[in-house]
Amino acid sequence: MSEVPSLETDRLLFQAPRREDFEDFAAMRADPIVARYTSGKPESANATWGRLLHYRGLWGIMGFGFWMVREKQTGRFVGTIGFNEAHRGLAPSMDGIPEAGWVLASWCHGKGFATEGVKAACAWLDTQTPYRRSVCIIAPANTPSIRIAEKNGFSQFATTQYLNEETLMFERKVSV
Repeated sequence: MSEVPSLETDRLLFQAPRREDFEDFAAMRADPIVARYTSGKPESANATWGRLLHYRGLWGIMGFGFWMVREKQTGRFVGTIGFNEAHRGLAPSMDGIPEAGWVLASWCHGKGFATEGVKAACAWLDTQTPYRRSVCIIAPANTPSIRIAEKNGFSQFATTQYLNEETLMFERKVSV
C-alpha cells in the first residue's frame, strides 16, 4: 500500500507527509519543549528532513506510517501521529509490531489533540490493516503521554532500556 489515507476528526486533519510540511515540522522538532521526551535535544533541520522522508517512506514499505496533523479550523500545524517500524533492538522486541507515536507542537499541548488523534489513528489501524496489536514506548516522567496511551487502550507490559534510559513499554490489543 503506497497510498496514504487521509483521516479527519472533529478538530483534526491527517494528511500524508509533504514537502510543504517541512518548515512547520522542523520548527516543532527544534523546540526544546518538544525535544524533552523525543530526541532529548532540539533536532537539526537536516535530521528533520531525513525524518520527513522516513515518515513518507514507511507508507510504501509498511502500509502504515505517520500523518502530518493540522487543526481543521485554522490549518495550523499540530504535529505527527501514526505508526513506526523502528527496529530499536529493545527487549522484549517490538519488531514487526506497529509502534504508535505522537509528537505535538508545544502550542497545542493540553488541548486534547493527542488523545483525539491517537484514537483516530488506532481506529484506522484496527479497521484498515491486519494488525491486532500495537505498542509504544514512553519515558517514565512523561505523564501526559502515559495518560494519552492509557486513554487509548494501551497498558504497560514491560520496562526496558532505550538510549541508556529507563523506558516504559505499552501495548494495545484488539480482540478479534
